[in-house]
Order: sequence, then structure tokens, then C-alpha cells
Amino acid sequence: MRSRPTLQWVPGPDVLALEPGTTDVTPIADVVAAGEVVVLTGAGISTESGIPDYRGETGSLRTHTPMTYGDFVASDSGRQRYWARSHLGWRTIARAAPNEGHRAVATLQASGYLDGVITQNVDGLHQAAGARDVIELHGNLDRVICLQCGTTSAREALDARLRLTNPEFEAEVTRINPDGDAELPEEAVRGFRVVDCTVCGGVLKPDVVFFGENVPKNRVERCYRLIDDAASMLVLGSSLTVMSGFRFVRHAAKAGKPVLIINQGVTRGDPYAAERVNLPLGRALTELTQLL
Repeated sequence: MRSRPTLQWVPGPDVLALEPGTTDVTPIADVVAAGEVVVLTGAGISTESGIPDYRGETGSLRTHTPMTYGDFVASDSGRQRYWARSHLGWRTIARAAPNEGHRAVATLQASGYLDGVITQNVDGLHQAAGARDVIELHGNLDRVICLQCGTTSAREALDARLRLTNPEFEAEVTRINPDGDAELPEEAVRGFRVVDCTVCGGVLKPDVVFFGENVPKNRVERCYRLIDDAASMLVLGSSLTVMSGFRFVRHAAKAGKPVLIINQGVTRGDPYAAERVNLPLGRALTELTQLL
């Protein structure tokens, strides 16, 4: 039985000494044209929607330490810090619109080239662009879950409750991170009041996988089944630094399935790639759909 992946943050630059790849998407189009492709996307596909990534040119890991599951569950102060920052950051994520890359993935799926879409992103932009049955590997910021009773609810409902509970809360956001965590001065966090589950009074958490938290086993197994049934795998906008996504690349390569990567900058999966393109996702995927 496969072990459950844990989302682990690896600080610092990825250690790779490979060439960044070509700018010609034709070889990738030739593979995608055969169909039965599974797509795996990362934060890089959403940067053109105004959401920064973790490790690219706009990467926030240079200055930002993400909230870990251990920190979140360990203390009231940790949850206060997270929810104060996320209360403002989520609004930016919620307002973001799909870009050309998201729309191209939806077009490829509608045209029958894709067997499935797996995303490491928590912004819901693939679905907003029209993609169907997207596996959200790390969850979605639009949902909230109670850690005690397991009840899920809409983030909009929580946002309304937090606004009522903190009517005078205002702060200047200096940066929004891909997980919806806004960077705020510490003094702005003090006094923010967190609300509890309306069903049982338990602790509320965004329905996303924090760093240090396990990805649900059934979700992982569904991804493996997609890859097992696919002919090839296309990675879009991910450095593949976290094991929860990287393991799927290794699984596909071990099974002899071509791994295709489009990303700006090197990735942990480059040694496994049959084709590697170094381009912005919107441009690359627009060219790809035109070739098909």
C-alpha cells in the first residue's frame, strides 16, 4: 500500500544544474495530440491572474514562512495570526479571474485531449475557466472545515461572520501569498477575533492542506489511478519541490509514460522529463492549443 504524502516545505532554491529547456512547444503538442493526458498544475499557472507563486520570479518563499499544520492547531495565537491575515488575503484570491493558461487547459479537456486535471492550487481558477472534475490535491480556499465535527461550509459565510465580529478591522496588505495568507504587520493582528464552528464550537480551518499535513489518502489514490490509465503526463507551472506533486511525476516516469513540463525556471522533475519548455504558461498553452 502506498504511503500517504506529507506536504513539506523545502526552504531555499532548488538544487538543479540543468538547462532551462526549449521555447518550442511543438514536441509537446505532438504528444498531447495523441490524447489520454493527465495534467498536473502548480502555482505558476495562476501568476498571470495576479496570484504570486512560491518559488518563481514572484516567489514568496524568499521572505514568507507558510503556516504549518502544527502551528495552526497548537495555539490560539497561531490561529489568530492565520485568520487575520487570511481574512484579507482570501478576498484577493476570490476576486482573481482565470487567465489564458486556465482557459487553455479547459479547452484541451473539452476537446478530448485530457483524461484528467490535478491541481496543487487552492484558488479554484481551473473550475472557473470551465474545467471539469478537477482533483484539488491541496483543497480549496473557498471551503472551511471544522476540525472537531468535520462540517464543511462556504468561505463566504465565514467571511461574513468575521466581518461582523471584527467591524473595525482594517490593515494595509503588503503581499498576498498563494495560500491566501496576506502579509500584515504584527500590530495589525492583535485584537482580531476568531470565530468557531456554528455546529459544535470547534476550531475552523480552511479546507486546504497546510505544510506538514497529510493529503487525504483517497485523493492521492484517485490521482494514481488517473496516471496509471493515462498515456502521458503534462506538468504546468510547478517547481515540483513538494513531494505531494513530485511523486506523481516519478510514478509516471517509472511506468514509462512521457513526462512533459512547461514551467519558467528549473524544476525538481526535469531529470524525468521527455520534453521541457521554459515559457510563461499563458503564452505556451495558447500556442499549444493553436497547434492542436
